[in-house]
Amino acid sequence: MIIAGAGSGKTRVITYRVAHLIRNGVDSFNILVLTFTNKAAREMRDRITHLVGPDAKNIWMGTFHSVFAKLLRVEADKIGYPNNFTIYDTDDSKSVLRAVLKEMNLDDKLYNPNFVHNRISAAKNNLVSWQEYQQNEQIQADDFSTGRGHLGKVYENYVNRCFRAGAMDFDDLLFKTNELLKKFPEVLNKYQHKFKYLMVDEYQDTNFSQYLIVKKLAAVNENICVVGDDAQSIYAFRGANIQNILNFEKDYPDLKIFKLEQNYRSTQNIVNVANSIIANNKEQLKKNVFSEKETGDKIKVMRAFSDNEEGKMVAEAIMQERSTKGLNWHDFAILYRTNAQSRSMEEALRKLGTPYKIYGGLSFYQRKEIKDLIAYFRLTFNPNDEEALKRVINYPRRSIGDTTVDRIILSAGQNNITPWEVIIDSNKYLDGRSTSAVGIFSTMIQSFQVITKNLTAYEAALHIAQHSGLLKDLYEDKSVEGLNRYENIQELLNGIKEFSEREDIEEKGLNVFMQDIALLTNDDKDNDPNADTVSLMTIHSSKGLEFPQVYVVGLEENLFPSQMSLNSRSDLEEERRLFYVASTRAENKLTFSYATSRFKFGTLISCEPSRFLDEVDPQYLELDFTAKPVTGNNPFFDDERNEWTKRGDTFSKPKPATIKTTSLLAKAHVPSPDFSPSDTSKLQVGMEVEHERFGFGKVISLEGKSPDIKATIFFKEIGQKQLLLKFAKLKILLK
Repeated sequence: MIIAGAGSGKTRVITYRVAHLIRNGVDSFNILVLTFTNKAAREMRDRITHLVGPDAKNIWMGTFHSVFAKLLRVEADKIGYPNNFTIYDTDDSKSVLRAVLKEMNLDDKLYNPNFVHNRISAAKNNLVSWQEYQQNEQIQADDFSTGRGHLGKVYENYVNRCFRAGAMDFDDLLFKTNELLKKFPEVLNKYQHKFKYLMVDEYQDTNFSQYLIVKKLAAVNENICVVGDDAQSIYAFRGANIQNILNFEKDYPDLKIFKLEQNYRSTQNIVNVANSIIANNKEQLKKNVFSEKETGDKIKVMRAFSDNEEGKMVAEAIMQERSTKGLNWHDFAILYRTNAQSRSMEEALRKLGTPYKIYGGLSFYQRKEIKDLIAYFRLTFNPNDEEALKRVINYPRRSIGDTTVDRIILSAGQNNITPWEVIIDSNKYLDGRSTSAVGIFSTMIQSFQVITKNLTAYEAALHIAQHSGLLKDLYEDKSVEGLNRYENIQELLNGIKEFSEREDIEEKGLNVFMQDIALLTNDDKDNDPNADTVSLMTIHSSKGLEFPQVYVVGLEENLFPSQMSLNSRSDLEEERRLFYVASTRAENKLTFSYATSRFKFGTLISCEPSRFLDEVDPQYLELDFTAKPVTGNNPFFDDERNEWTKRGDTFSKPKPATIKTTSLLAKAHVPSPDFSPSDTSKLQVGMEVEHERFGFGKVISLEGKSPDIKATIFFKEIGQKQLLLKFAKLKILLK
């Protein structure tokens, strides 16, 4: 196990280890390398090819999903799937769910497709089949308690609908691999002896399903090497389990552990800040990350009066840094906890004419016209793909209305066949008015199936684009939007042409190209590294990236750490790891910022600095508090002295290296055992109250009208605070 600190050259280690194996006579066909993005796999393969030559082509290397999709296509018949099965993206899956909910006459507000999709996804990632889901008393009790007692049946119908369409969703690629390896010992034995050398990148991000696959495949040879950093485990919401890396030694008692502790990316100050942050986590594999680069600037902490002012301060700081240091716009990144925070940053950057790009927005492959053409491709190779069929059966318009489509789907359900089977035998299942148009459509798709067999990916794609009528329809739309859509289709065709001309792959059919793009992750889509723009993104999206200058904004309690993370130590520790990841994206300069007030649901609320700021060793901080905060709102800062404080004792002007921070937030109030928020509509001046974090206090004054009444309360531990009653959780003690 290689514990690799941030910026320690993890990718290089994997690359050279694989090259070393091949140079020492290991057959490259016996090496399996699993990554979390296609981009990482491509970079590694390119580097290995440079080191050892064409042997690198034979390595099974890619994301978990791409590698096991490849394996499933070979073994698909064993679990009842065609080897040309379609891979549904999230939009496809939710569309299937909406159809299922409609058939079951369930309220899609109670059974929100997003919620249902996440529920099914979580079940699959924990290897809970629909049968086990329906038989599990705890799961059933949870569903019935929320009024969603039919979720198990929705799960069953969703699975059956996908199976009938010859489709797997993203979660199925791992779920079905586990099923295959469990039910067919001969298949497991085959791949255990094929993959004699396993390497897993970003092991801290593996979920239960991925963990089991790796464990099964490595069981015979136990020649497994995992690389990761527990301090960068930030995907629990996707099912990632940090215990996989923390407990790796329990699975392999004779494990050898190596630590990569030198950070080659960041200055000493940035590394020291990151170390002081993560030191507060209890669950971790200890390592001493260090940097031998220059000491570097201290980490600036900027305080703003509002979120809009925070955006203005950050935008102006970027403008000044660029002009004084001769940097490019792409040298800067702004990282935030939630997507909603981008608004104030965008507005400020626009006002200064600063070019920027938001990452994580609509990707190229999610645009309507791209999805339309790809649906034609999908239907050509898998005519049972119901989602692709519904998307293009009447686009461009060919007189097949919604009523006819509903009749096709209804007939399919009644006769227990696929909609495609209804279409190719339309005279039997449909009335005379619609059979003509449906017949022309089926003939067109069948002609695509015949013609594309002997064409390259580009030739086949161009033929389908032209003869489907899609290219003509877009060409005739001369609006600005129409021209953009037509250009996007041309760009897709250009990409397919490049694929057709690649020398590093043998099979160049359109079906192979389709398999590639179906497995793209968000990290692989629509990111132009050469664009000279300031990068805006969530911290989750920034993992694996690096920038000369990074601004981490919105460092406020209940925002970062998120309010949702304050219920357990494990959730709070994940938030702290997220802060660690954000800080270690910076190479030369790191800046933190927060606002003392922020709009939330249309109301201006008071904000406190994040507890994470207090966990940073103050000797590495430089405070820039030019904006005045709301009076009495900041327990960390003495406004009169303009100094960082701890219970009145200043520690910014004395030599801070010898002083350890102890903030008020670090000594948080422990609520009474019977603490329960009261109805604050009855609150009066003079009453004594308890707040779950600020402790015991007395109401000094009330101002404003319902529902925006503010209470000024003097708390014994931290002094005077002003709280908006509709958000404050107070227990009234006595008058």
